[in-house]
Amino acid sequence: HHQKLMNCKHRRYSVVHLQSYLHGGTSSLLSTIPTLVVFPVYKTVFRQQIHNSTVHRAVGQLYKEGPVKLYRGVVPPLLMRTLNGTLLFGLQDTLLRQTSLTSQTVIPTSALPALAGFGAGLVEAVVFTPFERVQNVLQNGQNDHQLPTLRSILVRLRSQRLALGYYRAFMPIAARNALGSSLYFGLKGPACSAVAGQGLPPVASSFVSGTLTSMAISLALYPLSVLVANMQAHVGGETKGVMACWRMLWESWQQSVALLYRGASLVILRSCITWGITTAIYDRQQKHSG
Repeated sequence: HHQKLMNCKHRRYSVVHLQSYLHGGTSSLLSTIPTLVVFPVYKTVFRQQIHNSTVHRAVGQLYKEGPVKLYRGVVPPLLMRTLNGTLLFGLQDTLLRQTSLTSQTVIPTSALPALAGFGAGLVEAVVFTPFERVQNVLQNGQNDHQLPTLRSILVRLRSQRLALGYYRAFMPIAARNALGSSLYFGLKGPACSAVAGQGLPPVASSFVSGTLTSMAISLALYPLSVLVANMQAHVGGETKGVMACWRMLWESWQQSVALLYRGASLVILRSCITWGITTAIYDRQQKHSG
């Protein structure tokens, strides 16, 4: 009878684990609809990060390139967003359950979601750095002639060693993703409880908590995103290390934090939309399956 009970419990945990992956993928897939809508915004930010230009100049560049090229590079973020949600939410839930079972006295329970998020973020960086690399090469208009198709980019990256090809800028991506997901999962619950205390319904509370959390994270980690975009946008040529790239960037931004954060408001807008929707849908699915 005890064995039957254990088997039943194990099956129930397996289902819960699979549901977390499924719900993460579903919520992220649905949030790709606004990702499609705001992709031109994202591309404008990317051009600002690469060319240190104003919004007006970046929009002018995209307008001149035409509507066909406007959505060049949209496939990797759509694919990445769905797979990313599946892995991030599912893996965080799995790690959270494992750490809850093994570290009942060592680590405070309130810190476990953030710790599991940190681990999930590291795995996410390993899996998705190649996607981000391809996306950034595609979005850089300077590569259009030399690397006109997705296939030509893949062939070129494959010909280089991993650290310069698919895994260029892995260290800043790992730092950004691990810190970002740690903060997201650590802050999401308390933020949701605080918002719910103001009398908002559960879905609205989840949306607002996801929005506020992502806003704080985007602002804090924005310099790392700028560094990654600049390191990954080009293929070949002189390949500097992380610190050398950062020093060069900092000098090109005239050692000004205001210039470094040029375009950050658009990133906040995009994060608010996508992470607000993702959080609301995921929390609702988890609640109904629980």
